[in-house]
Amino acid sequence: MPTLLVVDDEPSICWGLTRLGEGMGHKVLAASSAEQALELAQGNGADVIVLDVRLPGMDGLSAIARFREVLGEVPIIVMTAYGDLPTAVAAVRGGAFEYLVKPFPLEQVQAAIARALELARDAPRCQPAAGPMGGLVGASPAMQRAFKRIALAAASDACVLVTGESGTGKELTARAIHRYSRRAKGPFVAVNVAALSPTVVESELFGHLRGAFTGAEQTRPGLLVQAHGGTLFLDEVADIPLPVQVKLLRALEHGEVLPVGANRAAPTDFRIVAATHQPLEKRVREGSFRQDLYFRLSAFRIDLPPLRERREDIRSLAHHFLHASAPAEGPDCLAISEEAIAELERRPWYGNVRELRNAIEHARIVARGGIVMPEHLPPPAAVSLLWGGRRDADEELAAAAADWAEAKLASDGPPGTIYQQLLASVEPVLFRAALREHRGQCAAAARWLGLHRTTLKRKLHQYGIGQQ
Repeated sequence: MPTLLVVDDEPSICWGLTRLGEGMGHKVLAASSAEQALELAQGNGADVIVLDVRLPGMDGLSAIARFREVLGEVPIIVMTAYGDLPTAVAAVRGGAFEYLVKPFPLEQVQAAIARALELARDAPRCQPAAGPMGGLVGASPAMQRAFKRIALAAASDACVLVTGESGTGKELTARAIHRYSRRAKGPFVAVNVAALSPTVVESELFGHLRGAFTGAEQTRPGLLVQAHGGTLFLDEVADIPLPVQVKLLRALEHGEVLPVGANRAAPTDFRIVAATHQPLEKRVREGSFRQDLYFRLSAFRIDLPPLRERREDIRSLAHHFLHASAPAEGPDCLAISEEAIAELERRPWYGNVRELRNAIEHARIVARGGIVMPEHLPPPAAVSLLWGGRRDADEELAAAAADWAEAKLASDGPPGTIYQQLLASVEPVLFRAALREHRGQCAAAARWLGLHRTTLKRKLHQYGIGQQ
């Protein structure tokens, strides 16, 4: 009969998990402190430990190492009511098997116990891992999953692909991975590929020799060399030109960099964390992104949730940004009314955490030292509401509006056609955005748009828009 050791200073938690463990056919031992639990472990052993973080005396995270001394690599399930990134990091770094945020359904801990016992039978060693830290905030299940992925990524030296909509915190994630990796003392070099001209991407990444091209008046090391011993963060990696993709793949595979104009590659030691809000799989199918590079960059993947899928974090994020934006000479506004919180929680936040941060900064300025009220908040960004705050969609919207304006000014068509001209310019952009958002699924896109599926199909046919 497997033995389950429950460690929590809340009697109700101990009682509930004891009943659960016994119902699963396990022997259950319960303790209200880490010290008491260590005594029980020494006398009785344990196959799985369910351990709270906040305990009287020795805290749960500190106790993990002590349990390892007594029981070896026993699976440890950590529980906490404070689901922040540092706690997740410490838990994963200490070798915790699972990390649960209170309150949790019994089914969740039951499944975790079952997996832990299976691991203990099939692979007795639980490998510890290191983890990150950063300005990421959130106790929602979606963010807890992201925290665990970040912590695991920091323990490895593999390439990481961070995906998510604009404003979800992809660079913060990359910085967190770097900060608690073995490369933390090395440089963190960040570049937004989309901000570079396609003609200079190769030179920026790999560097160049003096005289390699017109204007190259001196030798310059590239970003890959500047990231030696550290991490290179490639934001909007989907925008790397195909010829440069070939060269980047070779650099990753051989650990060496060939500057523009050079005949001999130089070895360098770097780790790449790449990010994109675009579906790289689609780019691979279209032939604009190399499949071999995609697999190399996505050795480990972290998908960041949009804010609308973790609304329970909005309150804590709002308070975090309010304090973070306070002036250095002293906070002039450190309170948000419940009415303002309710308004924040109602908004769709297609601009994600970045849009929320900007809204709080705006409200702090308007409130002028008083409590933030709903009237201090800016209106939702119209583009973000319609297009999900995505850079390429914003560009398409601007292009469609410009085309329509030109058509209106230069129109020699019959009177009364301006509205149809507007629809013909904007509808295709909207439909393509909806299909991208829902991975080409017509039914889901129609629901999002508020249209009947047959209506959307007819419109797609009218504009010659094919489905994925």
